[in-house]
This record gives sequence, structure tokens and C-alpha cells, in this order.
Amino acid sequence: MTKQFQIVGIGNAMVDILARCEDSFLAEAGIDKGIMQLIDMDRAVDLYSRIGPAQEVSGGSAANTIAVIAALGGQTAYVGKVKDDQLGHIFAHDMRAQGAVYETALAPKDATDETGRCIVLVSPDGERSMNTYLGVTEFLTPGDIDEAQMAQAEWIYLEGYRFDGPDSHEAFAKAIAATKAAGGKVSLTLSDPFCVSRHRDAFRAMIVDGTDLLFCNRAELLSMYETEDFDAALKTAGSEVEILACTDSDNGAYIVAGGEVTHVPADAVDIVDATGAGDAFAGAFLWGITHGADLTTAARMANLTAGSVISHIGPRPQADLTALFKDAGLI
Repeated sequence: MTKQFQIVGIGNAMVDILARCEDSFLAEAGIDKGIMQLIDMDRAVDLYSRIGPAQEVSGGSAANTIAVIAALGGQTAYVGKVKDDQLGHIFAHDMRAQGAVYETALAPKDATDETGRCIVLVSPDGERSMNTYLGVTEFLTPGDIDEAQMAQAEWIYLEGYRFDGPDSHEAFAKAIAATKAAGGKVSLTLSDPFCVSRHRDAFRAMIVDGTDLLFCNRAELLSMYETEDFDAALKTAGSEVEILACTDSDNGAYIVAGGEVTHVPADAVDIVDATGAGDAFAGAFLWGITHGADLTTAARMANLTAGSVISHIGPRPQADLTALFKDAGLI
């Protein structure tokens, strides 16, 4: 049966605020470099007042992934919570303008929390330090999951960051059940090593019980399996899911399927802003496997896309990805 959607993403819905900074600013502001930290509204206001010129774009990790798939012409939908406020309407318009179906009910105007935002501070080496005020996106509930929509998905893509929410685990469980019942498949991204450490048991249960494709980077994988042995972690994860796609910075990616590990190198790229690299990788990989590419080819597409994204400020691709794939002989 032909599905309406190739990919339905479920995750955070927020606005990214991107600004350059020196490492000294991170130290002065008490920000740990290279990770995502959850902050409250007061902290968000304080940091915003202290940063320099900024670029504001609709974001959220899984939303960035869906944007890549939509840019390639894939049929997508997105589920993520925003408020009936200015930023919320900007987010909704942006997702729909890219071609994604976005129908999640808005939190009411009188909700205490606002639409979430992530202040992304980009160091001179391209590393990004994310300071995230979740706002209403934290309150995604099972009621926001449309089982009929999940049943129309070839794949759903679950964002690990969304594990930081009181009802998100139940929302994910409902989405997985509806997708699997209709013959669809489930992909999950671990998102961040500290997110993994906060929810390791819940992640592990979801990986073993409901995940067909696991996305992660080296640090997240090592955190998940509490080891410093990368090869052992690859082997363990590969035994628990049908497909593992693990990125390793400029070393490319490792794909594990059927007990076999394949290393897919990446071309050298001058890093301007690492924000969204993993999101872009996942988007291109999912687009590839839903459009007939083998796993190695999909990983090459994903490496190219991630490399394109990190060559400029902002998490969304600016290059023509279809042309990029054609030039590389991938399509």
C-alpha cells in the first residue's frame, strides 16, 4: 500500500537564534562548550541581551531533518508543539512553506510558556553550544499524535531531545504503535550525549523494542552503552536495531546492518558552523533509503549534505541537494 508520507518527524518545534562568539564568552557566561543545555525563560532573556548580531530561523533538530527531506522533494509531515504567538506562527508557516504538512494544535495564547527558542553560540572552530528554552514544545502529549497520520508514514523519525518532557515518552510510544501496526518503520536519533545520560534506560528500551534505524554520533553512542570502546558500541547497537547510522565528525560515518560494519568516509570541509550537521545527515539518509538507494549510497548522500550544511551559518541546507547528488554520481 502506498503511504501518504515517506517520513513523519516528531520532535521539538522552536526558533533557532544563531550568533558567533569567542570561547572567552562561553567561559564568562558559564556555558559548557559543544553541548545542549536546557535553560529557563529568564536565562534565555539574559543570554539574548548579551550576544552579538544574530540570525533567527525556525528550527528544532527533527524539524531541520524534515526540512532536508522536503527540500529534496520527499513527502513529509511534522509534529511539534508551538504557541499561538508570533514565533509559533513563524514556525508553522516556515514548515508548510517548505512543503511539510504541519497540523499540530497550537498551545493557546494564554498558556504560561511561550514558543521555544534555542540560542546557538558558534565558536571560531565552528563548534556550537546550544542553550535551549523548550517552552511549550516540552508539553507534547499523546493527544498531539494523530494515529491516522502515523499509519500513513513509511517511516517516523523521533528526536531524542524530546525525551525531556513529562508526556513525550508516552507520545512516542503511541506514535510507534500506530506506525508499526500499519507496517511502517521507526527511526530514532539520540541527539546529545547528556540527553542520553538523562534518559538512558528509556532510550535503551525504545531502541530494543521499537527502533528499526538508530542515528547517533560517536559521543552519543559511547554514552548510550557506557563504554569507551567504539567498536564494541557499534557491535552492540548493531545487534539491537536493523540499521545503525553513526557519524564520526570529519571521519565520516559508520553503517551497521546485518552484523557488518561499513565505514563511509566524508570529504574534507571547512567548518563554519556545525549546527545541524547530524540533522542534515539523518534527513539525507532517510531520503536516500526511501528513494531506492542502498545504505552506502544513502550514507554518501548524508555525508555530502552534512558537509554542505556546516560550510555556512545555520542548520538548513542552502545548496541544491539534488544537483549535489547528481554531480557526485549518486542519482
